Amino acid sequence: MLRPLFRPSLRQTAWLLIVAVSAVGCALYLRYMVMQVPEKALACQAGLDTWLCLARKVAIDFFRHNVFGAVALGAAVLNLVRPSILLATVALLAAGLGIVLYNVTLSALAVALLLISLARPAPAPE
Repeated sequence: MLRPLFRPSLRQTAWLLIVAVSAVGCALYLRYMVMQVPEKALACQAGLDTWLCLARKVAIDFFRHNVFGAVALGAAVLNLVRPSILLATVALLAAGLGIVLYNVTLSALAVALLLISLARPAPAPE
């Protein structure tokens, strides 16, 4: 007997939409209101100690080491092997941040794998 495809329920889909929109929104704010504003960038480089400067520093370090893309790709590959809402959430969160914060290549590949994972059979009930 064929197993049904992995299809998130309505509640799970709403959760994934909230996570994706929040991740992209936070990344857009960080990119266009903190990282690319010269006054804020210079203030942070001069030693200003605020949570925005810390977020800017962490985002730049994660960009340099492709953390957003690697986490998104890893979670998407695991989700392709064994679909689950938790892995889809992690992959969507990291991919949303990575696409906006300059880790486009790996993050876009992760989104493509997330789409492919919707064609996989759901895990067998235990």
